[in-house]
Amino acid sequence: MTSNLEWKIQNLPESPGCYLMKSKGEIIYVGKAKNLKNRVRQYFHASANHTAKVRAMVEKVDDFDIVLVDGELEALILECNLIKKHMPWYNILLKDDKHYPYIRIDTRERFPAVELKREQKKDGAKYFGPYIGASMVREVMDITRLLFPIRHCTKAIKPGMRARPCLHHQVGGCLAPCAGLVTEEEYNMHLKNVIRFLSGHYDEVLDELKNRMMDAAKQMNYEKAATYRDRIKAVTEMMQKQKAIDVDGEDRDVIATIPVGADALVSVMLIRGGRLVSSESYTLERAADEHAGEILTSFMTQYYSTENPPAPEVIVSDQPPESETLSELLSEVNGRRKVKVHLPVRGDKAQLVKMAKKNLLDEALKIEKRKLKSKERTEGALKELAETLMLEKPPRRIEGYDISNTQGVLSVASEVVMIGGVIDKKEYRHYRIKTVEGANDFASMHEVITRRFKRYLKEKEEGVKGSFSDLPDLILIDGGPGQLNFAQDAMHALGFDIPMFGLAERIDEIVLPDQEESILLDRHSEALHLIQRLRDEAHRFAITHHRKLRASRSVASRLEEIPGIGPKRRRAILTHFKTVEALRNAKVEEIALVPGVNKDNAEAVYRHLHAEDENSDASD
Repeated sequence: MTSNLEWKIQNLPESPGCYLMKSKGEIIYVGKAKNLKNRVRQYFHASANHTAKVRAMVEKVDDFDIVLVDGELEALILECNLIKKHMPWYNILLKDDKHYPYIRIDTRERFPAVELKREQKKDGAKYFGPYIGASMVREVMDITRLLFPIRHCTKAIKPGMRARPCLHHQVGGCLAPCAGLVTEEEYNMHLKNVIRFLSGHYDEVLDELKNRMMDAAKQMNYEKAATYRDRIKAVTEMMQKQKAIDVDGEDRDVIATIPVGADALVSVMLIRGGRLVSSESYTLERAADEHAGEILTSFMTQYYSTENPPAPEVIVSDQPPESETLSELLSEVNGRRKVKVHLPVRGDKAQLVKMAKKNLLDEALKIEKRKLKSKERTEGALKELAETLMLEKPPRRIEGYDISNTQGVLSVASEVVMIGGVIDKKEYRHYRIKTVEGANDFASMHEVITRRFKRYLKEKEEGVKGSFSDLPDLILIDGGPGQLNFAQDAMHALGFDIPMFGLAERIDEIVLPDQEESILLDRHSEALHLIQRLRDEAHRFAITHHRKLRASRSVASRLEEIPGIGPKRRRAILTHFKTVEALRNAKVEEIALVPGVNKDNAEAVYRHLHAEDENSDASD
């Protein structure tokens, strides 16, 4: 322990607040405490009681910062915000990469649309879901269109707009705000019903539809009554698919957790109007050592937001510490009414927790089976590949290379990597071909392999562990004997002798150096599937980069045509926006933020890049 760290520990205040543990300037853990002095000192003076994870963290800590607040609620809010901002390695982090579909409504817009989105963003809009699978969300969208005349297009509606109504309006599926045929007040009245329906409150919608059907029948408008009858049938079928599990018909969230290996699984069941409308599980990495109540607190502070508010009652499987403070925070997030966090001991609510845990155990079993299958798939494939290529042992690191160009213009190469049979995108590299003119894939491959091994030698000479320091055990060249021979000559010229093979695209045959006959693996072979994945990934990565370069050059050439945008400003604009798509989507004010670009320059760039779009719109 350094003298500076010791001094900081001795001078900690007895106040509530947050602490930020650091290692070499990086924040590795964020925590909160009622009494900072007592809490932080425990890390350094009671190591015998710590979990392995905490001991590993403390060993790396060489500094810490503190932030004082007025009370427990402020400490919890600050901790939540700091974790979301810094994503510290040793904190419990919610990482959901499954991208289940959501339905999005941005109530801040004029005449909001109902949209299908693949992920939930914190953009101020309302999100409903997640829905398990595209078929379910499409069914919900179809019923929403059937029930409510709300627009589902994303056309920007400007004040005074008088567009021609589309077919959806003609069949009664849209109120046509784009044509000025509905007021905002009338439209928002329908929108409120949409939000109630998507929130799971079907009974109100059903009652209203039944009343309308009866009114239409009394007026002998049987065609309209039949339309309402079909809509009632659609809602009833939707209700039947969602299990009625809560007799009192209240809104509740049920959250449970169990440890699985080094991680923790969390289940969230959303009950609306007494019906289970959604059940989903999430993984919290490296959280198994934490107390279950702490896990639930960390999860809820990251899961809930103003876009995704909690129900008035949140039922949990384990008691969170400082649950009253957590309830206050969730009540603020909800914004409308108080949220109660409750651990049931018996009765129907305890059965709901039991159901959530049962779902988690089933998910844990599936995860274990997937891991076992993945292990068999990768380890078995690597073993088979080693036997096919007569290697001494299965390769740990495999590098794949491919060349991409358009008639020799903007030639690029890709280097993709598998470690232990699994794609590792952090290790990917791009190369711009520098010494070869025209479409010469053989010479280009020679240049790329030469540069790759020269970078290794340079890092070795400088004594640094860089991005090229890990040598491959096996190299895949996308191509036949020609590319393979040039690649091998480049490697040998620098004194390396690493096993290398080519994969000819025609019939996916393995080409070996200095051998006339190729190897054909069975099309069901796991080894063949593994090298096909690597080859396809190298091909995709090379083509993607090549397209970006072509698009960037296209935009750069268009920027050259704009008066006042010289080479320096062009470079600054392209560097600032990184991608062509980002520049095209940027507003004038955003372009003007680029160093050296004033408002007039920004307006000129915007007008020039969107001139074709405006001409196209005018001709439609």
